[in-house]
Amino acid sequence: MLGGELEPCGIDPLTGFYRDGSCRTGPEDGGRHTICAVVTSAFLEHQRGIGNDLITPIPHYSFPGLVPGDRWCVTALNWLRAHEDGAAAYVVLASTHERALEVVSLAALRDHAVDVPPDPGPFGG
Repeated sequence: MLGGELEPCGIDPLTGFYRDGSCRTGPEDGGRHTICAVVTSAFLEHQRGIGNDLITPIPHYSFPGLVPGDRWCVTALNWLRAHEDGAAAYVVLASTHERALEVVSLAALRDHAVDVPPDPGPFGG
């Protein structure tokens, strides 16, 4: 998104439509999982309220469930809905794919931008 190479979003839990840690997208990704979000309690509750439960683990899909602070590639449309409802998650711009801009304005993403180190160290996660 920032004109450079797309940085990884998260590996614990392993995120991305392709489950490679990146918010890259392709023709198979109809939802455009392009925004690297650092999820908050408000965002997770909002998503559950719109039918996108990101909290409950789904073992047969190797989905552990998310907790506040996790980095996760979310769909641009669901992030936008949360933004419009006042519950947007933080955004790691360097890990957000430029195709997110087809749905969400750069200004909205920048309003929620945070810098998150690739390895939060012993005190992260």
